[in-house]
Amino acid sequence: MSNSYLKKEQLEKGESFYPLHAYVCSQCFLVQVKEYELPQNIFSDYAYFSSYSDSWLKHCKNYAEQIITRLKLDSSKQVIEIASNDGYLLQFFKERNIPVLGIEPAANVAKVAQEKSIPTLVKFFGSQVAQELKEKKVQGDLLIGNNVLAHVPGLNDFVRGMQILLKPRGVITMEFPHLLRLMESNQFDTIYHEHFSYFSLVAVEKVFKAQGLKIFDVEELKTHGGSLRIYAAHEEDSEKQISQRVVNLKKKETELHFEDLKGYTQFSVGVQELKANLLRFFLDCKKEGKKIVGYGAPAKGNTLLNFCGIRSEFLNFTVDRSPHKQGQFLPGTHIPIYSVEEISKAKPDYLFVLPWNLKDEIINQMAFIREWGGKFVIPIPKLEILE
Repeated sequence: MSNSYLKKEQLEKGESFYPLHAYVCSQCFLVQVKEYELPQNIFSDYAYFSSYSDSWLKHCKNYAEQIITRLKLDSSKQVIEIASNDGYLLQFFKERNIPVLGIEPAANVAKVAQEKSIPTLVKFFGSQVAQELKEKKVQGDLLIGNNVLAHVPGLNDFVRGMQILLKPRGVITMEFPHLLRLMESNQFDTIYHEHFSYFSLVAVEKVFKAQGLKIFDVEELKTHGGSLRIYAAHEEDSEKQISQRVVNLKKKETELHFEDLKGYTQFSVGVQELKANLLRFFLDCKKEGKKIVGYGAPAKGNTLLNFCGIRSEFLNFTVDRSPHKQGQFLPGTHIPIYSVEEISKAKPDYLFVLPWNLKDEIINQMAFIREWGGKFVIPIPKLEILE
């Protein structure tokens, strides 16, 4: 499991490895991986804290300002975020005196939000939780879900819950990586076991429609290698008209065969080619005696490293800004995770950027490696070496 970081004493014990295959439904074209582990075992104690990325926080602050203006949100409205993590987003609404509620299954992460005085319910969201809140007269004028839809195995029940929790004239916004960008940019590392689903607009529209919700607007974002932000409302809400952006993107996906199985078959060819190029690079560096260390310990990095067979003999260590990961080891590969300060001590020839979606932020932070001739290695969408 991609977020199953190991403590030193666990390195001598056996590890479970799981098959990783993405399948596409020939009826609705939803792409999914098989559920090998219960969400309760993945998300109840979670290693990812959203607040450790400066560019992500900036993105969230911009979204909050934009949506507050667009929906005319004020102290009389209710904002609810599902999978609210450490309060990274709701803090920007709270600053504006807008009532907020977070729903977060990971108690260790929710605790951080609660310490920031952000009310957070520690539960897995679904139709039952939504019904309980509705009975207590708690419903949202704005429901938010950022990078949570992919993490839900019971997708229909989850979306049904949002339909229950949404006020009659309310709006849902959800962000998730766009399958189109994933496929065209070789982003195979974003496929891992806690991401149960991968969405095109045509597939997610079918899921929402089945629960009485309509997607009336969409934005294409640069986050996570290319994401969508969808805007949804109750089907009977006549104020929300379908935008031209929805029409255009659906047309584009149809032209790219996203409603035809042929559109999915070429993906694995590019992935195998990328693996060969990465292994060649690491083998050449080993032969030349070059030192490579990693930056970041994201879940996606664990897919990439395990799939390519890159272990500590190739990658001496990796670093991460999150103290929750430091001192642990990556699952499968057993590469140690240190604090960022270790980069200056090690003076590597190459810094292998595992969260490539944050490459601009990381290159800016770590620019000092150029002092000793260090270079940056970006693995996705293709192997790129930057000085």
